[in-house]
Amino acid sequence: MSLSSPASLLEVALQPGKPAMLQVDSPGDVPTWAARHREALRARVTEHGAVLVRGLGLREPDQVGAVFTGLAGELMAEREAFAPRESYGPGLYSSSTWPTNQPMCMHHELSYALEVPGLMLFACLTAADEGGATGVADAEQMLQALPTALTERFEREGWLLTRSYNDEIGASLTESFGTEDRAAIEQYCRSHAIDFTWQSDGSLHTRQRRSAVVRHPVTGRRCWFNQIAFLNEWTLAPEVREYLVDVYGEDGLPFNTRFGDGTPISEDIVQQLNATYEEHTRREPWRPGDLMLVDNIRTAHSREPYSGERQVLVAMAEPRRLADHSATVEVNPR
Repeated sequence: MSLSSPASLLEVALQPGKPAMLQVDSPGDVPTWAARHREALRARVTEHGAVLVRGLGLREPDQVGAVFTGLAGELMAEREAFAPRESYGPGLYSSSTWPTNQPMCMHHELSYALEVPGLMLFACLTAADEGGATGVADAEQMLQALPTALTERFEREGWLLTRSYNDEIGASLTESFGTEDRAAIEQYCRSHAIDFTWQSDGSLHTRQRRSAVVRHPVTGRRCWFNQIAFLNEWTLAPEVREYLVDVYGEDGLPFNTRFGDGTPISEDIVQQLNATYEEHTRREPWRPGDLMLVDNIRTAHSREPYSGERQVLVAMAEPRRLADHSATVEVNPR
């Protein structure tokens, strides 16, 4: 890399088992610093898939929002959320509401949507007493590490996400679609290749089939890009799964994943996916003020269990319509 390249201005540290890390001296005016170093930081994200920046001293949501905008431009409004978030302004959210004693397993944000964020931004305002790291895993390495027969099947068929919306578990209709209006929800589903059925009790059931393997829109490299394991019933804690099946039935779970042809995914396959993710996970405990940028298509991320208070703000940016790259397997909308 030449000294004139923007990435050469920010040298990152590489250590086994950790994301690429950039240590900086507190710049004072952090939004101005971020805007000035935007191209260099983005070059590093392209190179490594994720970069953790330490030393910025981020403290307030407004400051974080300004930094995120300076780095990524306009932030995305989330649609099709699977869990509630608190909003801190346009495109700026809390991390998803999820039991603190359970992991949020590796996934690519909104990989079941037609328009996905190309970039994820995270900022830690309060670090957990213990745990709570946002781990990352390289999607190219995952694809190479998984059994060829399995990845070839998912590449042929894609994967199927089923959702049953209710008022007790997961995101509500308003939190997922931005509205409770049936006509507006139906129009959204039709225009986003989501098959939908209104149940007799007024609840909504949806199905959407998507690619499990995509080509990165910038590098052209093939990536394992999905939420097959995270949103599958076998990733749930056994007691949680038992409760949900007992209350909602096998076909009424808040979310579940299958092979693209509708065949159930066995517990051993889900365990294999999660074990392979763990083998390729890089992690670094959060410190207050940290910033992390993640290429959402090349790099999966997770949230580990934790104790104590934890506040990590999240934003999504650079929407990509992967169908334009023949990367989305669509169902026929109604």
